[in-house]
Amino acid sequence: MHRCLELAKLGAGYVAPNPMVGAILVHDDRIIGEGYHQKYGEAHAEPNCIQHAIENGYGHLIPQSSLYVSLEPCVHFGKTPPCADLIIRSNIPKVIIGCRDPFKEVDSRLNDAVVQGKGIEKLKKAGIEVEFGILEKECKELNKRFLGFHTKHRPYIILKWAQTVNHKIAGQGSDRLYITNEFTNRMVHKWRGEEASILIGTNTALSDDPELTTRLWTGKNPVRLVVDMDLKLPPRLKIFDGHVRTIVFNKIKHEENGNLLFYRVTEDVSLVHQIINALYQLKILSVVVEGGTKLLQSFIDEGMWDEARVITNAELIVKSGLEAPQIVSAFKMSEKKIFTDKVEFFNSH
Repeated sequence: MHRCLELAKLGAGYVAPNPMVGAILVHDDRIIGEGYHQKYGEAHAEPNCIQHAIENGYGHLIPQSSLYVSLEPCVHFGKTPPCADLIIRSNIPKVIIGCRDPFKEVDSRLNDAVVQGKGIEKLKKAGIEVEFGILEKECKELNKRFLGFHTKHRPYIILKWAQTVNHKIAGQGSDRLYITNEFTNRMVHKWRGEEASILIGTNTALSDDPELTTRLWTGKNPVRLVVDMDLKLPPRLKIFDGHVRTIVFNKIKHEENGNLLFYRVTEDVSLVHQIINALYQLKILSVVVEGGTKLLQSFIDEGMWDEARVITNAELIVKSGLEAPQIVSAFKMSEKKIFTDKVEFFNSH
C-alpha cells in the first residue's frame, strides 16, 4: 500500500477534480503490474495497472494475483468505465483497499451519490475477497482535498504569505518587496502545481503584477482567481494574458470569454463564502490564498481555512510597511529552514 501511495502522488496537479489513486498487482509476493491515475479524463489506476501487467507478459497470472489500490474502485460511468467491472472481468480473486470512497458518506440527494461508494459491495457480490482500511489514515491524508470537497462541500483552503522578520508583508512604497530567496520561490511554484487554483486581491494584482504560474517548476498552472469588485484592473496585467484560465470575482457582470470568466458576486453577503461556493460549483478542489493582507485576514477571521504556510525571511527588516495577517487558534505542524527563510506549516484544527 505504501507503493500505491507513491504511485498515486505522481498524479498530483493533473487529476483533479478526481482523486489521486495508485494500484499494483501482486503474484506470489512479487509486483507484476503498476499503475496510477495520470490525467483527468483518462484511464484510472486499476486499468493502467492491469494493462501494465499484460504488457509485461504477466496477463496469465492476473487471475491468481491480488490487487492493491489506495482508494475504493469506482462503479459509476464517468469519463471512463467502472473500474469495479474491469476487476471482476479480469477474474482478480482478492482486492486490498486503502480507504473507502467518500461518496459512501455523502447525502444520497447529491448527484451520483446513490451509485458511487459501492465498489466494495459490488466486488464482494462477485465473489471477490475484499480487505480495506490498510494505511487508511495515509490514504485519506493524500486525498484530503478530494475527500473534503465531497464531505464539506467546499475546496481545501491553503493560506500562504511571506513576511519580514518584523512581520511586514509589503513595504511602504509602490515598489514590490521581494522577501523570499530563489530556492524558496521554486518551492512555492511547486506548491502551485499541486493545487487547483490560486487567489489574490485587487491591490496585490496592481502592486505586484504576478503571473501566478509554475514557471519555476514543472507542473500544471493553477486556475488564477482575482477579486476586482469594480473591474478597475487594467487588461495589461499578466493575469489577463489569456494563457491560463482566470476567474475575476466582481459585482458588475457574469460572462465568459475564452480563458477569462467574470463571476458576479454581491456586496451584501460574505465575499469569502461567495468565493468558496463558486469554487465548489466550478468543481475546483483546492485554492491557495496568496494575498494581500486584507483578503488573507478575511479568510482567517471567518475561520475558512485548512492550512497556512508562512515564510519568514529571518534577515530582512522593513521599518514601515503593511502588517502581515495574524493567525489565531492554529496548530503548528512543522517548520523547515531554507537558507535565510523559515517556512512554517499550520493546521486550523
